[in-house]
Amino acid sequence: MPVSTPAAVRKQIASGELAPIYLIIGEDEIEKTALASEFGDVVDEGLRAFNVERLHAGEWTTGDRLANGVASVIDAVRTLPMMVDRRIVVVSQADAILSPKRDSEAAADALEALAEIVEHAERQTTLVLVASGLDKRRRLGKLLAEHATIVPVGVLETADEAARWVRTRVAAAGQEIDQTAARRLAERAGFPDRPPRPQDAKTGNLARLRAEVDRLVLYTLGQSRITLEDVAEVGGVAEIRDQWALANAIEAGRAADALRELGLMFDAGAVPVMILGQLRSVVARKFSESAPARLAPAVRALFRTDVALKSSGGDPRILLERLVVELCERKSYERAASRVASRDL
Repeated sequence: MPVSTPAAVRKQIASGELAPIYLIIGEDEIEKTALASEFGDVVDEGLRAFNVERLHAGEWTTGDRLANGVASVIDAVRTLPMMVDRRIVVVSQADAILSPKRDSEAAADALEALAEIVEHAERQTTLVLVASGLDKRRRLGKLLAEHATIVPVGVLETADEAARWVRTRVAAAGQEIDQTAARRLAERAGFPDRPPRPQDAKTGNLARLRAEVDRLVLYTLGQSRITLEDVAEVGGVAEIRDQWALANAIEAGRAADALRELGLMFDAGAVPVMILGQLRSVVARKFSESAPARLAPAVRALFRTDVALKSSGGDPRILLERLVVELCERKSYERAASRVASRDL
């Protein structure tokens, strides 16, 4: 299984010498998406519309959708490039292909055809799959492990690795950061001095680290160098002031406030399923008391979001933002209806 790094892959993209198949894996959705988007750079900008195709597998949640989606991947890979040497096909949220939730006979046939392409790659196309991991129990996973270039992204175990990640991200923004400052950010995000043992609880929150770095770069805009003093000043600015502020905003139907609190929770590294759990308690505890007529639609919205989160059906933040707005709209609707009823009386 050839394993590469994002830096090495970027060098291949710059040279135009690409492998037939890449599998970008990891938990860092931003870094994975950014790297996958760069593959299109090997094609002249004026010809990308004809030679760069991007497919999203997140909604391929049924056997028929999976079969049709995989068929579209195969067609895209087998399409000949136009006026260039190589065609690029990028499939995001490819977990739906590598670990499908729903199978059918048509889907199985389509996946088998895709496996044949992996085993005997098309010379004129580079296929880029973006997923959270690789399931080697399936035939397709085994073939990818053998024939694809695997690119782990955002795999950080220690504070030193996280500090290097910080320095690289800051450098991409055109700045430098002191080593001690980068190390402090890594420690603040929970990364340990030594690699954790298999039996240890997971440590290190990459989402929080990324949010800290982005906030720090914004705060020091115009500076060429970021210091430990800057890290100390910015630290804690966006901490969540009240863990129930989101619930209170939804209960009051204040969508803008609820979205702001949701953003703070994500910036602080909150886990999407935990946020969903809090929203579930709001619906069960508050809606049943103050808005029983809207309880059933709210529960359906919760269930739909829960399924989407568990099946990689979209960006977790966008899914939860949509749910929060829906819940706030339901409360706003009830409040407006109450005012109209009072006026009529």
